[in-house]
Amino acid sequence: MGRNLQRGDRLRPVDLARGHGLSTQAIRNYEEAGILPAASRTPHGYRTYTSLHAGALRAFLALVPGHGHRTSASVMRAVNQGSADEAFRLIDESHAQLLDDRRTLQAVESALRDLERTTEPGPAVVSGSGGTFIGPLADRLGIRPATLRTWERAGLVSPRRDPRTGYRVFDEGDVRDARLAHQLRRGGYLLEKIAPLIAQVRAAGGLAPLEAALCDWHGRLATRGRAMLTGAAELEAYFRERG
Repeated sequence: MGRNLQRGDRLRPVDLARGHGLSTQAIRNYEEAGILPAASRTPHGYRTYTSLHAGALRAFLALVPGHGHRTSASVMRAVNQGSADEAFRLIDESHAQLLDDRRTLQAVESALRDLERTTEPGPAVVSGSGGTFIGPLADRLGIRPATLRTWERAGLVSPRRDPRTGYRVFDEGDVRDARLAHQLRRGGYLLEKIAPLIAQVRAAGGLAPLEAALCDWHGRLATRGRAMLTGAAELEAYFRERG
């Protein structure tokens, strides 16, 4: 829907829907959800919209790629209810989440660089086990064995059990995961934030293949940041339209 509408121009639901590839039912749903201001009604009960509704729709659709559907809907409801401060608070929270995601990515990359710079031999392999027991690994990392057991319960490491002794045995992948978890914990990250990152490393098959995932992560964050700028411009235009 173009911007050359006049304030008093009357639009049908189909007029709003057509320009954005939406159904007329979607337009009605957006109105009922408070994303669009309430429509006027003809004497026969048909909805009519104006350029104000067109601006609200443009703002909402522009906000969604950067802030998500739920936050964008809440922002538009707040604006339409005259609660600009609440709308700004929601937007600030969304920007703060993006910043937190950027910091998490930086922490992961820093941890990976630290691991790549480490040239010391890994923990000694226990003869016959094909891996290392919890004590030597804890000593190597400078942590307590109880910490590794906590990480196991949180899903950060998944050691197997020695069939003869029942002791935990950490293979090469577990050692890698423990070292990565150790770096992230030193950076102040909580276990619940580390667990999905460790899962990404496992899914990628190690640290090297993770580079592509990190590059994609950078791209997605940049896309979100630019989408937030686009959404801000459309929201500002809607504020002006509202007067």
